[in-house]
Amino acid sequence: MVWAGRSATEIAAAVRNGDVKATTVVEEHLHVISARDPGIGAFRLVREQAVDEARALQKRRDLAGLPLAGVPVAVKDNLEVAGEATRNGSTATPDAPAPHDHETVARLRAAGALIVGLTNLPELGLVALGDSAYGVVRNPWNPARTAGGSSSGSAAAVSAGMVPIALGNDGMGSLRIPAACCGVLAIKPGHGLVPPPANDWDGLTENGPLARTAADLALALSVLAGDPALAESWRSGRRVEPPPRMLRSVWADDDAVWEPQPPPDSPEPFDLRVAYAPQPLPPGMRVDGEFKAAVRAAAETLRVAGHTVVEHERSLPFWLGPSTIATWLVRAAESAEGLDRHRLEPRTRALARAGRVLAALKLDGVKGRERWSGYGADQWFGRADALITPALASIPPKADRWGERGFLRNAVTNVTYAPAAGPWNMCGWPAVAVPLATHSSGLPVAVQIVAPPGGEPHLLGLAAQLQAAHPPLRPPGYAF
Repeated sequence: MVWAGRSATEIAAAVRNGDVKATTVVEEHLHVISARDPGIGAFRLVREQAVDEARALQKRRDLAGLPLAGVPVAVKDNLEVAGEATRNGSTATPDAPAPHDHETVARLRAAGALIVGLTNLPELGLVALGDSAYGVVRNPWNPARTAGGSSSGSAAAVSAGMVPIALGNDGMGSLRIPAACCGVLAIKPGHGLVPPPANDWDGLTENGPLARTAADLALALSVLAGDPALAESWRSGRRVEPPPRMLRSVWADDDAVWEPQPPPDSPEPFDLRVAYAPQPLPPGMRVDGEFKAAVRAAAETLRVAGHTVVEHERSLPFWLGPSTIATWLVRAAESAEGLDRHRLEPRTRALARAGRVLAALKLDGVKGRERWSGYGADQWFGRADALITPALASIPPKADRWGERGFLRNAVTNVTYAPAAGPWNMCGWPAVAVPLATHSSGLPVAVQIVAPPGGEPHLLGLAAQLQAAHPPLRPPGYAF
């Protein structure tokens, strides 16, 4: 039986039950990485020692209770993995091995996951493009297009079937944008649910998972959050406390236990008030017609599923755009501090220079962020439990060495193709990207669903209902 290409929930159940060894699972995935990654460029580093770690996992006494037993996971190369250098997409960063795992990586390992590699990102994670000194991450759906960013390699690795789950982070859309580009799911948790990266951009950035299925996404988020009740929230849109461990029956044979009936494989009906906004951007900002149609299709799917669906006709406030851009650029300047500027890419130097100028002029976006997070987002969102918007405004740009270009081309490209994600970092609300259809260009089309704080279970449940009606597809040539 081939285990590469299977879901994390399938793999973990098989390893726990003894149907397959974790070593077999990891070896198969490493083989797939060696065959597929040369054409994609998702990984900066592949960890062959994951096979030895799988052997050690098989000896754990708690193997039968591990939620991610034997599941291969890729980690974005701006999160510490013990014994490996954390390069953050740059040759200007230290090459010393990390002394310990980041807390999210430690939680994945404790749950039985096996880290098979570190994935590429643009330098310092500053843009929604997939190039760095370590190469260009290409979109599995069309190698001439970018995989998005900044969790570029993580999204591409999941999309191409090299891993079932990957870990990334999202400071201005850096999980949702590449997920939308590559046709996979990703969730940016709300503030405080998952331990953030060391440089969390003053609270803008959250760590989160990418996956092909809503069930895998929920499982990974539950591990990262240390909250088992999230693992089954995709079924009903609410937290579900796991049942107690079943006790062996004193009347049954030695190998028999009292087992509950397995839960259904499809999401259950539940009722939310869902708003949809096919064109939420301020006047003058264009959204591709097929992306707007996907929002309407998602809304209709959820209406049929039993939700109350209403159209949200107001555009995002005009002042929010400049505040979001200023906040991004000032964070770019802070990220570049202390690094040898001569080893930084021209793009990074240009973005950091613009950020320093804005900070010196007190045009740092702080007031806009406070206004939006304090009351603006809540007032604009209205009484809905969730809101559907386009995940992108246009198809992904070409895969190229954008880092060798200057400020204007990079800034305009980022802002025009992926403007809908940043506002939800500005207020710290959770949001999920869900692939829904295929564009006439052959690339995926995704929607973004946003919820108020604490709404992660709603997002996972809605994502599962959309997936049930619009099953995920593999990129051409990447089937198993």
